[in-house]
Amino acid sequence: MEPTSSGSVEIPDVVESSDGVRLRLYDLGGTGQPVVLCHATGFCGQVWGPVAERLNAEFVGRFRCIAFDFRGHGRSSLPDDGKMDWSRFGDDVHAVCKAVSGDEPALAIGHSIGGAAIALAETSAPGTVARAWTFEPILIKQDRETADRSKSSMAQGALKRRAVFANRGEAFARYSGRPPLDRLDERALRAYVDHGFADLEDGTVTLRCLPATESAVFAQTSSETFYRAGQLEIPFAMAASGDGGIPAASVMEAAAEFPHLELVQIPELTHFGPLEAPDHIADLAGTWLSS
Repeated sequence: MEPTSSGSVEIPDVVESSDGVRLRLYDLGGTGQPVVLCHATGFCGQVWGPVAERLNAEFVGRFRCIAFDFRGHGRSSLPDDGKMDWSRFGDDVHAVCKAVSGDEPALAIGHSIGGAAIALAETSAPGTVARAWTFEPILIKQDRETADRSKSSMAQGALKRRAVFANRGEAFARYSGRPPLDRLDERALRAYVDHGFADLEDGTVTLRCLPATESAVFAQTSSETFYRAGQLEIPFAMAASGDGGIPAASVMEAAAEFPHLELVQIPELTHFGPLEAPDHIADLAGTWLSS
């Protein structure tokens, strides 16, 4: 694939999506074809910083890296009606791709719900994305009883998250000292703590994606993304970790049912792979997107 020069294109700070949502964008550098970086639930766009840094260093002139915060995450706004329907995450991907790539389809890299949102965006509006590399996109095919139990567990767990810390140093120490975030690359964890928290008037800091918002996202999990992925007509890669979790198993199931989707197995990583090994993920994704 020949790179498309877009280094001189001005990337907007804010893009409007559906439901009155205003999305915050981040130009993470590079020149070439726009690649939109789509983060996982609860995180923010700037955690892709280490991946973008590696892409810029190893694939010079290939990629213009643009990250953004999904609705209700980071510095992006919540929808007017407060609902966190997954289809609207697809709207967010579509809005960003069109803002940074115009009438030409963009490239995309997605993690977890970010990968699922890419599938939703492309199947709703074909031509949004040219190629996508994803890490454990949430493509769950389950019976209703199992799905409801899984959604309830994840949603309830999110509500128990601690939202306020004395300062960012305390938040970093807590996350780096216990699972699952203790596995994260220090640069990615620092980016999450630096940009995923807001300052409060009393000097403390609070999560920008509040526990109630994260819970609402998990509560909307459905099998729609599984079947939408099967409808994709673009090159779409799905990486699966070796942690034995539901996302990994679901990717394996999707690959078995939809052989036109490309499976990449990375057994040494967990569901947080892009944040655990950003250089390795950048090398894999960059090579695949360049092919």
